[in-house]
Amino acid sequence: MNPHTVKTYGEELDQLSAEVILMGGLAEAQVADAVEAVARRDVALAQSVIQRDQRLDELEKDIERKAIRLIALRQPMASDLRKTVSAMKIATSLERTGDLAKNIAKRSLVISESEPMSGLTRSIERMGKLVSSRLRDVLDAYKGSKLDIAQAVWSSDTEVDEHYNAMFRELLTYMMGDPRTISACTHVLFMAKNLERIGDHATNMAEHIHYEVTGEDYMNERPKLTTMEP
Repeated sequence: MNPHTVKTYGEELDQLSAEVILMGGLAEAQVADAVEAVARRDVALAQSVIQRDQRLDELEKDIERKAIRLIALRQPMASDLRKTVSAMKIATSLERTGDLAKNIAKRSLVISESEPMSGLTRSIERMGKLVSSRLRDVLDAYKGSKLDIAQAVWSSDTEVDEHYNAMFRELLTYMMGDPRTISACTHVLFMAKNLERIGDHATNMAEHIHYEVTGEDYMNERPKLTTMEP
């Protein structure tokens, strides 16, 4: 392989990673804004989250196209192949994260018309901040190939599950205490479930990073609590 080809190949790999990092920043903003829309009952912000989701869909398709083209034309081996496949898998998790944020935004539009439930709103905010921090950390791990940060995200998955289960019990208390809140509480419950799934995607990304850097799968079983289903 001549020097020009090697340089071009390296640039293609770097561009693929840069696009994943860009997509990650957009997905992180989507989650933060969706939670903020719930907290502030901000209809305009929720609508913005819904509209911006298309950009994540486009980026995910573009990353997939570039990765497949790179594999077909360059036939990468070892670490380069892992880097290429990891980019595709992480992009898929980020696209699904965007879908979940959009779903939270849509539900926030519905509950913005109901009576304020400040206690539940604060619980969603706390869970949202926790999940956003997991997402931010795993993207930092991807950007710098930082295994220690990826490991920390992977190991802390149960913390998100604990928040979700606590919210589930809190919501049941609200609904039993005042049946008029059942409709709004159901939407909040699904928001919490969406946040729990975003946490799962952050854990998935941590696993992809570990494999990309080491070439090995995690030998230990993923830490996971049983979560209550709506």
